[in-house]
Amino acid sequence: MRRGSIIQLTAIGLVAGAICTVVALAIPWLPVSAGQEADRIHFVFWFTTVICICVFSVVAAVLIYSVWKFRAGPDDDSDGPPTHGNTQLEIVWTAIPAVLVTAISIVSAIVLAQNGHAGTNPLIIKVDARQFAWKFTYPNGKSFGFLTVPTGRHVKLDITSEDVIHSFWVPQLSQKQDAVPGQHNSIVITPTRIGTYPVICTELCGLGHALMRSHINIVSPAGYATWVKQGSAASAGPPGLAVFQQNGCGGCHTFKPAAATGKVGPDLDNLAQLAKQAKRGALDAFIEESIVKPQAYIQPGFSDAMPHIFGTQIPPDKLKQLVQYLAKGP
Repeated sequence: MRRGSIIQLTAIGLVAGAICTVVALAIPWLPVSAGQEADRIHFVFWFTTVICICVFSVVAAVLIYSVWKFRAGPDDDSDGPPTHGNTQLEIVWTAIPAVLVTAISIVSAIVLAQNGHAGTNPLIIKVDARQFAWKFTYPNGKSFGFLTVPTGRHVKLDITSEDVIHSFWVPQLSQKQDAVPGQHNSIVITPTRIGTYPVICTELCGLGHALMRSHINIVSPAGYATWVKQGSAASAGPPGLAVFQQNGCGGCHTFKPAAATGKVGPDLDNLAQLAKQAKRGALDAFIEESIVKPQAYIQPGFSDAMPHIFGTQIPPDKLKQLVQYLAKGP
């Protein structure tokens, strides 16, 4: 190949690579990393992206140069001259991609092994999913509808489900794990960035799936120690709020005090009006019946979609807290 052709190919490749690089860097493909595992996953993403840009640049240069250099005239219908393949070139363009793919595999395997290492003293938190809420249980036995973890410490999440398949995902931690009934899956997170980030279910799990969300509070080690020492009271809010969140009420109902916006079931901001319309006794009694025996009265315009499990799954004291919390209203 002539020197001029090599220069042209190189110029085309550099232009193609520059365009791809601008696109790759200009668009925020990834969320802000909030953990060591996310940093490693992002490294794999950019490592693979750089390889892809290089391969694309070479292929684009050859294609564009060939279309421009060897194009046929408008009235040229003749066959091109017969050519024989170049054995050395074929070996090169087979060997180089094989090496690159192997490099990606090795880097990915190393990152996967590192991300699964929980260290010798991880903070183990049990994650229970149910339609349509998350429950996080700490080593001290206390449970909350949200997650609070310290920076700089390995946290092992033991994830399972009480009903159907769900999936735990925090975008800023870049890891996802299914919650499967009767099975315990785990992921390790090592938070590095203080802040509050969403916890999202990414497995279609029923009518309230789109609203099956919670949040994770990443705090300093000192802040976490204070949170645990104070019994997490400052973060838990009213007792009934914790029960409301843990049992997924916000996945189906709107209730302003809990910042819930579900539309599957009746609006809980109007419970007094609904109780009067139902003519089923006092407000507290109506609320309790609606929780433990939802099929007893179904609000017109809605279906019997509420699970009939809360009468046995919510302890009496927690049920009383929830009833009082809902009866208080917005």
